[in-house]
Amino acid sequence: MDVARLAGVSQKTVSRVFNDEPYVSADVRRRVLEAAEELGYRPNNAARALASGRTRSIGVVTLGTALYGPASMIMGVERAARDTGYALRVVNTMEGDPAGVAGAVESLLDQGVDGIVISEPIDEGHDGDLSARLDMPVLVLGAPPIPAPRALAAGTGADLMARTATEHLLELGHATVHHLAGPQRWYAARDRAEGWRAALTAHGRTLPPVVEGDWSAASGYAAGRELASDGEVTAVFAANDDMAIGLIRALAEAGRRVPADVSVVGFDDIPVAPYVTPPLTTMRQPFDAVAQEGLKRLVHAIENPQALPLPASDPPVHLVIRSSTAPPSTLTTRTTPGHGRHAGSPSSGTRHGPDLKGGASTPD
Repeated sequence: MDVARLAGVSQKTVSRVFNDEPYVSADVRRRVLEAAEELGYRPNNAARALASGRTRSIGVVTLGTALYGPASMIMGVERAARDTGYALRVVNTMEGDPAGVAGAVESLLDQGVDGIVISEPIDEGHDGDLSARLDMPVLVLGAPPIPAPRALAAGTGADLMARTATEHLLELGHATVHHLAGPQRWYAARDRAEGWRAALTAHGRTLPPVVEGDWSAASGYAAGRELASDGEVTAVFAANDDMAIGLIRALAEAGRRVPADVSVVGFDDIPVAPYVTPPLTTMRQPFDAVAQEGLKRLVHAIENPQALPLPASDPPVHLVIRSSTAPPSTLTTRTTPGHGRHAGSPSSGTRHGPDLKGGASTPD
């Protein structure tokens, strides 16, 4: 009643505004919302749900992890949700629990959410009956879409990004590129390995054995000690930046300079990437762009159940070139790592120095 009086409209008009009903002019809607804000009024979500048949909430299923990629994607979803008018209800799963996703979805369905976001990056052999129970819009981030009637997908394209990163090293003149992969139960790790493999195959290059890590800098360091012993290694594409940083440390300890002896490309563009030595060339992930577009498509599907889904756009491919990559040195002697490989300074082929302001460039 107070909102209606302050806005100079009827209580019925206030109800229409709060329930997002049509046939309310922009000026009236603005006056009602300004009056509500001035009075500190918040709509009663339960009452609005009864009137509209919707709770204006979106459930999110996500792996409980502090790893940069999954955590950044969820932060992007939370930021994007602020502009939709929907509340988020987040349920975490645990790695190694095959029933985790199904249980999380059941919990969200019990809460009456209007749609669901599944940001579950690990293939745990999910319950095959899960899709049959999902008769609402479902957005899957960074993984293959589930066979639900109203499923949407976003955050795909890691294979193309990995291919671009690998081709950057080939364009610099490296004969082949070794791959430090993530754990293969992760969709992202498999996609990045596939992009690396596709690039080498397309260029007719040798496919070296894959070294697998667990996303941590420690596993990158262990892989680096193994790769440093092979004098034929001149370029490595790591599936994430943390492993790339551990790799560089191990190479340095073995006397293999980066990029003079070995070029390294990471993936993610974590905040510390411009500040390591040398500043890391890496593929920047568009977490916010993926989340914004995905949430927009999900809300459209919720509010327009009879309409066709909004089309998905291709994700941006953004390689940030810094100082960890360069053409292979013609002075390298590939026999005993750490001895007699260079008589001069690192190659001048590095086209970009440290990117301390986060700016980026792509190969010519």
